[in-house]
Amino acid sequence: MTGDPGLFTPSSVTWQLHGDPMMWVAGIRALYLQALHPRAVRGVTQNSDFRRDAWGRLMRTADFVGTTTYGTSEAAEKAGARVRRIHRMLSATDPDTGERYPVDEPELLLWVHCAEIDSYLHVLRRSGYPLTDAAADRYLAEHRVSARLVGLDPDAVPGNQAEMHAYFEKVRPELAAGDEAHEVDDFLLRPPTHPLLVPARALLWRRVAHLAYASLPPYAHELYGRPAPRPATVTRKLRATGTLLRCVPARLRWQLPPKHVLRAIARLGPDTRPAPYKVPL
Repeated sequence: MTGDPGLFTPSSVTWQLHGDPMMWVAGIRALYLQALHPRAVRGVTQNSDFRRDAWGRLMRTADFVGTTTYGTSEAAEKAGARVRRIHRMLSATDPDTGERYPVDEPELLLWVHCAEIDSYLHVLRRSGYPLTDAAADRYLAEHRVSARLVGLDPDAVPGNQAEMHAYFEKVRPELAAGDEAHEVDDFLLRPPTHPLLVPARALLWRRVAHLAYASLPPYAHELYGRPAPRPATVTRKLRATGTLLRCVPARLRWQLPPKHVLRAIARLGPDTRPAPYKVPL
């Protein structure tokens, strides 16, 4: 292998895991979960035209994850610096108290980080991606790196499954499905699209969104006000979807812009191709 392997490197769990197509379902689950923290979701809805530029926001998040996972160390550090710079300029207002607060408060950054990383791990494992508990713990520990990039103290970030579980238990009393959460929910079920694409939205996107929503923890369903589906049914659907998507040749899937995986393979050599069997135990 030649060239800069980046911050995670091809020997990491992250390198293998993030090449899986179920990451898209996991990303939507993360949005549903992140929206349940009222202070955090206001930072999004009050500082951007979420409905007009939601697709752009989704793609920028995907680009950040791809850059930090598969890009060079320099590219990852620059991406992190850009996110931190943007966050430093933004604030939000609590409509009940009038309090103005910065969106880069550590507790808000930590919630967004944990909801995202937990969603990636949860959906991929539940959809059949082979990960031992030790590998899952290693994945969470690796993402103290991505936490640092967005401005968090890595030592304050859950680094294994037990710590992540304890974090969610601690933060649950702060969660609620306010107006902003329902706005995100409505968008994810009916994202704006060209009139000619409305049938495809109903056929494809809504199914993916429903599946991502279904994979949320029971307390999230309770907060959103809809009954939780049977866990066994959700797991079966996640496994079926994962099996179907993984039948699409990886090189074909990785052709989607901005082609982070293919660029990493070209930079580092064919032996660095992500694959489940390469996950370190």
